Amino acid sequence: MADTSGTIVEHRLSAEGADQLLLAGVNDSNIQELARRFRIRVVLRGDHLILSGEVERLEQAVPVIQHIIELARLRAPFDSQDVARFADQFEGRSSGAAVPTVSDDLRIALPGSRKVISPRSPGQGGYLEAIRDHDIVIGIGPAGTGKTYLAVAAAVHALYRKKVRRIILARPAVEAGENLGFLPGDLQEKVDPYLRPLYDALEDMMPAERVARALEDRTIEIAPLAYMRGRTLSDAFVILDESQNATTAQMKMFLTRLGLNSQVVITGDKTQIDLPRREDSGLLQVERILTGIEGIAFVYLQAADVVRHRLVKDIIRAYAEAADAEEGTS
Repeated sequence: MADTSGTIVEHRLSAEGADQLLLAGVNDSNIQELARRFRIRVVLRGDHLILSGEVERLEQAVPVIQHIIELARLRAPFDSQDVARFADQFEGRSSGAAVPTVSDDLRIALPGSRKVISPRSPGQGGYLEAIRDHDIVIGIGPAGTGKTYLAVAAAVHALYRKKVRRIILARPAVEAGENLGFLPGDLQEKVDPYLRPLYDALEDMMPAERVARALEDRTIEIAPLAYMRGRTLSDAFVILDESQNATTAQMKMFLTRLGLNSQVVITGDKTQIDLPRREDSGLLQVERILTGIEGIAFVYLQAADVVRHRLVKDIIRAYAEAADAEEGTS
């Protein structure tokens, strides 16, 4: 066989039926990401994507581009960061292998916001499947993997479908290198910055006035973990975020709040424990003692599931490698 390396060729892919705005991305960001990632030229012209570049690079790019064309035909939302993830998922696959598609029952359509939330990686798909099928789900993984965002989406979906009567979102108010006492205001004002990520997720999924009304009538409650003591949480979708900073006593207290017709999602990142003693983390304890109990699912998300800026994945990997190197020399 002749050596075709370095030969520039042109290849045309049909994009007939695809949503061209979705396919190209905002300001052609999806096309630019494809060109950057595979070092090829990509042009959307009419109902075709025209690719030009070295044969080997086109062979790598074509399966990814066919996948996003199919997504655009299905009107499934994606952006340039998803394109980069699809490319990562295709790396090392045999020729013709496809990225797993997202089943319709894992897509969350939220009325009022016109937003459709879909898992953007196989890990996120497994996470939503576990939430769908289990009463208690413990999602463990690095920052940016969508642990909190997808859990809040599932909670809002359950509330809209009247599967639960309320949503309860909790976080430990643990000082991460800063002193809580120096923050201005009363106790609620002091802890609100710790709860802000939960407000942000809600406000991205529900109209602002609906969020305000739900908070006022306590259909949705956002509170520090300590406020859960002594309560029974029935007919509720309950999320404990940043659980790596819950102590073992707090974690036991939280888990035993579970009432009838309730569901619990616990999220955490074992690399970001801010407690004085790492071994006091309730997340580490439940991982040891609750594995294997029917009805409880542990889901582990990885750097490949990161849905923030593409550099976040590289940053997480660099920190993990540095930590491994330190352990190796200690």
